Amino acid sequence: MNDYILEEIKPLRLKDIIKNAQKVFKNYPITHFPVIENNKLLGSFAEDDIQTIENKEEELVVYAHLLNSFFADEKATVLELLKIFADNDTNIIPVLNENKDYIGYFDLRDVLDVFSTSPFMIEESETLIIEKLRADYSMSEVVQIIESSGGKLLGLYISEKNTDVNQITIKVISDEINEIMQTFRRYDYKIISMHENDIYLEDLKNRSDYLQKYLEM
Repeated sequence: MNDYILEEIKPLRLKDIIKNAQKVFKNYPITHFPVIENNKLLGSFAEDDIQTIENKEEELVVYAHLLNSFFADEKATVLELLKIFADNDTNIIPVLNENKDYIGYFDLRDVLDVFSTSPFMIEESETLIIEKLRADYSMSEVVQIIESSGGKLLGLYISEKNTDVNQITIKVISDEINEIMQTFRRYDYKIISMHENDIYLEDLKNRSDYLQKYLEM
């Protein structure tokens, strides 16, 4: 991700005045801006906090208690960055090198572009959402089911969980998606996502139609 570290927006310092900070937000579509001292990150001010300050000639140091503390390592992965963006409701993340020096920032749009063009997103595949009791869930079992049914796993993640159940989203390449779904069902996984030509659901529908006709006789 080093190629996506930006330096266009210059960080401010605590001796800068509020007016300068408000001008940064006016000129750039960002939710936060970083503040540094001696190349060390002190934190980031949020636009919502800065724009409500009426005395534009005061120095930022007066409002140092409003600084938000979040940043990313220069070697952070896309998934790590997306979590930081979401946790801090921000579209900009300050980046530190291994010496903890400020070296720039990541922009949410760039990171989303990287994620959206990854093989996980653009490879032609099927998306399955399955569900199983947390106590019985095994990632190795999920992989085994897919591969034993002739599929190729692109990736998976736990998309929802509660005290009892894990819901897993899977991206898989397969010409026999029905076979994979039936195998998951045999291993007591519930298929949450809807799929055309699902043999199991078609069979249930046919049985229901047959029963309805029988009752109407």
